[in-house]
Amino acid sequence: MWLIKVEDEDTNPNYGKRPEDRSIEEAIQNSVVIVDKHSGPTSHQVTGWLKEMFGVKKAGHAGTLDPKVTGVLPVALANAVKAISVLMGLDKEYVGVMHLHKDMDIDILRKTIAEKFVGEIVQIPPKKAAVARRPRKKKIYFFDILEKDGKDVLFHVKCEAGTYIRKLVWDLGKTLGIGAHMTELRRIKVGNFSEDQAYSLVRIR
Repeated sequence: MWLIKVEDEDTNPNYGKRPEDRSIEEAIQNSVVIVDKHSGPTSHQVTGWLKEMFGVKKAGHAGTLDPKVTGVLPVALANAVKAISVLMGLDKEYVGVMHLHKDMDIDILRKTIAEKFVGEIVQIPPKKAAVARRPRKKKIYFFDILEKDGKDVLFHVKCEAGTYIRKLVWDLGKTLGIGAHMTELRRIKVGNFSEDQAYSLVRIR
């Protein structure tokens, strides 16, 4: 039988510090701020405000939210910008409201979603997207209908990064043959970062 002895060693300051030993300034330089974005500003504006607020030379956000969309927006500061590519690849969760152009039975709606909009789908980005408009495979983990009030439908969706929810709703309406568009959207989770951990810009100030 072999015995392994584990000894506590001090961290070599040349290779960094334990998080609890960092000063406020050092913590800021290595932080990711989880913002609860409000409706109105662009994601780039929010990132710029945080950059100025914390006095850092660089900052970047993970996963752009349209101006009217609210919710979780991770913003990396200074050295943490190196982690942006990892943050951008995390799965996302949203709750939103879609408006059907004609009323439809909720059971038919759920059946269509289950058969054609859960699992691997093929999506073409919208015209205003910053990426090339070519078919891309994306994974939808779930697409649940929570409530329906006439033509307005409350939904909850978890999807792979890079999925366009507005386009997902539009494609659903086209498949149903009645048309649909998104009226409200809130991102409630990015990876393990949830809205419960997010701070509004007012609280951050």
